[in-house]
Amino acid sequence: MNLKSLANLLGMSKTTVSRALNGYPEVNAMTRERVLKAAREAGYEANPMARSLAVGRTNVYGIIYPLLPSDLGDPMFLDTVGGMTETLEARKMNFIIGPVSAGNELDAYEQIVRGRRVDGLVVSRTQLHDERIAYLLKVRFPFVAHGRTKVDAPYAWFDYDNESGIRLATRHLLSHGHQRIALLSAPLDMNFACQRKEGFIACMAEAGLTPDPRHMIPNTMDRRSGYQGMQQLLECSPRPTAVIVDNHLSGVGAMRALLDAGVEVGKDISIIVWGSMADTLAGINVTTVDQPDPRAAGAKMIDMLLALSGGAAPETLQVLWQPVLVPGATVGRPV
Repeated sequence: MNLKSLANLLGMSKTTVSRALNGYPEVNAMTRERVLKAAREAGYEANPMARSLAVGRTNVYGIIYPLLPSDLGDPMFLDTVGGMTETLEARKMNFIIGPVSAGNELDAYEQIVRGRRVDGLVVSRTQLHDERIAYLLKVRFPFVAHGRTKVDAPYAWFDYDNESGIRLATRHLLSHGHQRIALLSAPLDMNFACQRKEGFIACMAEAGLTPDPRHMIPNTMDRRSGYQGMQQLLECSPRPTAVIVDNHLSGVGAMRALLDAGVEVGKDISIIVWGSMADTLAGINVTTVDQPDPRAAGAKMIDMLLALSGGAAPETLQVLWQPVLVPGATVGRPV
């Protein structure tokens, strides 16, 4: 059963039937119901390619992502994408992930946009000065940034409060008497890493403390770099009494380095990791700064993207959620 056959069955024009199926307001309710009933009874399903050409939409949204090996085993990433997928599937729409090499990311954006392969994009791992966002703003293509960036034009974004979260961790350690606190950071061209570092330094300054430059180690974004960063801290003299790791991917490596070195975590050195560690270090109750409900966050970003595609102003679609400190067994008083 195709559109022509359905139109012939109903004794209507293809145009009227198509408009009724696609919810055009100029088709009256009685006609629309008659068309929909006939389509259901005949088992008619619209050709998605033809429909997208007719209405100028694909009903597909996506994310272009330079996948790291650790991403496929990252429960936070998978939960966030799961929330996006479920929200779109409930509306009979689809979500796709376009893996891309880091050096080809902007070219991939241009190809996707020029070909109108999706109706909107989620831009993840935002950078301080993000050329992807600058491009999408220039061509007026719908997007929601998962994170913020430095740009003058209004744009839609969803983020967790990076400064607030790092202050929670720093104050928790200060309250236990720590003064030599180290920070393992993701690459500082990423906006979240820069915000967390700035918040850490400001919080330490408010306590009358200046972090030792040797205790500020950037570019830790996976298990290997987290492991190496912690090894570097352990070689310092004096070494820090506490460490904050600003992302859970390198947090796993940092914890492993402590365990391999025979350090009694929570006694010899305290540690707080940003992001849930429950699924990556079984049996170790790590103190964390948690981003609550990543699945709901993914759903929220899709709701925002659909609103944006429907004509909502970008400046009305800016959402900041608060992280929470989850106490564990890896923080104690310095020896």
